[in-house]
Formats: sequence, C-alpha cells, structure tokens
Amino acid sequence: MKNCIVIGGGIIGLCTAYYLQKEGHQVTVIDQSAMDRGASYVNAGYISPSHIVPLSAPGVVKKGIRWMFDPASPFYVKPRLERDFLAWAWAFNKSCTAKHVNRSIRSMRDISVFSRELYRDIKKEPGFDFQFEQKGLLMLCRTEKMLEKEVALADLAAEVDLETKVLNRAELKLLEPEVEIDVQGAVLYTCDAHTTPHEFMSNLKAHLLAKGVSIHSNEEVVDLEFKDKKISRIITGKGEYGADEFILAAGSWTGLVAKKLGMNLLLQAGKGYRINVERETKIRYPAILAEAKAAVTPMNGFTRFAGTMEIGGINDDVNPVRVNAIARAASQYYPGIHIEENEIRSAASGLRPLSPDGLPYIGRTHNCKNLIVATGHAMMGWTMATGTGKLVSEILSGKDPSLVMDQFSPDRTF
Repeated sequence: MKNCIVIGGGIIGLCTAYYLQKEGHQVTVIDQSAMDRGASYVNAGYISPSHIVPLSAPGVVKKGIRWMFDPASPFYVKPRLERDFLAWAWAFNKSCTAKHVNRSIRSMRDISVFSRELYRDIKKEPGFDFQFEQKGLLMLCRTEKMLEKEVALADLAAEVDLETKVLNRAELKLLEPEVEIDVQGAVLYTCDAHTTPHEFMSNLKAHLLAKGVSIHSNEEVVDLEFKDKKISRIITGKGEYGADEFILAAGSWTGLVAKKLGMNLLLQAGKGYRINVERETKIRYPAILAEAKAAVTPMNGFTRFAGTMEIGGINDDVNPVRVNAIARAASQYYPGIHIEENEIRSAASGLRPLSPDGLPYIGRTHNCKNLIVATGHAMMGWTMATGTGKLVSEILSGKDPSLVMDQFSPDRTF
C-alpha cells in the first residue's frame, strides 16, 4: 500500500482516487475549488467512443483563423503574445495532419470504450445511483454537405468496429416523435452513452469519503518540495502534505503546477458553456448540432444545451455572445424550442485542458520519479475519466496497463 496524493478534484482526479482506493492505497485529494463547479459539472455528460478524431485534425487551423473574427463562432482562439500559448499553438499546428488522425483513432476508441464499460461497472455498485443510458448519440445535420461529412466519419468509425446508423428525416422522426427537428438527416452512434454529471460527481465524493479517502477542497497548491527528481511534500495555503506518490490531475491548471517541477507541459484551457432548461422539451436523444458544434443532452430533470471551444486563457468569465449562439442554434435545429432570457443568464462555463495533439497526457514523466500526470483530455475528459483513473492505478500499482499507453506519454514531443 502506498500513500498517494491526487492534486485535482475534478472528474479525472476523483476517478483516479476511486481506483487507487480500490487497489488498497491510502488516498488524499486536494483541490483549489469548492468542487462544485467547472468543466466536470457543466459538460454535456457524453460518454462518446464515437469521437475518434482528435481536436487537432486537418483543416482546423484554417477554419480557426476564419472563426477568429466571429465572436459567436463555435471555435475561437484569442491571439496572445505569451510564450506558453505560442509554443502550444505551434505544436497544435504541427499536429493537424491526416497521419496524426490515423495514428490516434484506435487509441481514442480504445480508451473511450474501456471507460464506457467501467462506468457501467460502477453503476452496479452499492451507493451509486446516477443516470447512465446507452441510447446513442445523434449527429444532426441541417445541410446535405454536412450530412455527407458525417456519413464519411461514420464509415471511418465502422472500420474500427463502432456501431453507427444513417437516418433520414422519417427515421429520425420515429426516434424523436414528440419534437420538431429541422434537419436533412442524422447519424446515430449507438455505441455512445450519456449521464447527468453532477449526479456522478456527488456519488463519487460520497463513496470516496465513505471509503476513507481524505478530500480537501479550497486548497491551492502554492509550492512543493522537490529533490533528486522526487516530490517529498506539497504546500497549500492551509498546510503541508507528504506522500509516496503524487498524481497531477488539476485540469487546465496542471501546467501551472508542473512548472514548479521544471516541466513544460504544453496545455491550454478551452472554455465551454452550458445552458440548463428545466422545462419539458420532449427531447429524448442526446444530439450534436453538427454545423453549430453544440450539444444537447436530456439529463435527469432538465435538458442541457452546451458547446463552444474558446481558447483565451484561464478565467471563468461568461461571454454572452457565445451563450446566445448556443441558444440560437437550439432554436434552429429544434424550431419549437426557445431558450428564455433567464435561462441564458444562468449559463455557466468550464475549462477543459487541451493538449496540442488532442490526446490526453497519462503516465509517468522522466522529470519526476514519483509523479503520474493525468490531464489534457480536451472535450473527452468525461468520456475518458474512468479509463484514465483505472490506468493511473495500474501504473502506480506496478501492473501492466490495460491499454497501450505510448501515445499518451506526458514526455511526448510534437
């Protein structure tokens, strides 16, 4: 048994703590927030093996430059003359190749399917009562051009054994008989599932506390003792903590902590937004609004509309222009739905940690002998959380990882 400290209490950190305690380790979780907000609470709740193409794909940079001049665009990069951002942007550009996408597809699929099954296993455990439904995920397309693109992606997914189905408008109406949808057609990924995020987070925290895991919220890591490539203790605003092993899973803040170890972990924060509609919408299937790059999820007690990727540094500001863009997209695809002003004003944001190549950082690093990094999942943090936690526990416990880990190395170059 080892004494372990997990830095970060979001979905990745808590799933890591869950699997470490199952292995018999003593675990402490430390997070700088109250652990009730951020990306782990405002995401779309998707568990999506269908998302096999990483964010860094051919054409993204060109599209991003065009969208940079549109404040309501689904993908926005705020140019900044900061060394970390420029290094990340250069590496991101270098990663936007067909070769990179082809190399990444199976790794993305494997960890996502692995995670989905682990969610299913956790759901069966006593004390866990969270929404988990594998209805699938619809890709709704308003134009024939977008439908052709999504069908091509579905063919790519089918090549790696993911279940898909192309639907015309009549077939879509059979799935969603109670809501009007203005699209040309859709692709249904039956391999995908969805959840209500705050339910799972609440279940996890309660379970960990019951199992003896120590959770410290509102404690920021301000310094650490580091010698001979080993961390001996971390220092927060409230105390000092020593351990045998440390897991760095602080989301978009991971790079800031890594700098204290002399690590230059390329990472940027990608902001997303969510609007909750607690009125009955009659939407039954999760969906991606393909042209608008927005998400719709029927959660327990409400429908969530979410989206955008805004790379503009670490802050929790809510940009009303981008929130309104999500609301407009909802009405375009679902003409009978109008998101009201009070719902828009209640929108919240969260920051997702983005690696330059769209793949997570998971594993040990040569910079530090007793550190494991777990971050950089981009929009796939919720999807890959359980798999990431399991892999970290296997690495720390000296077991052979369940998956091939080469492409997730924190020491990889771009």
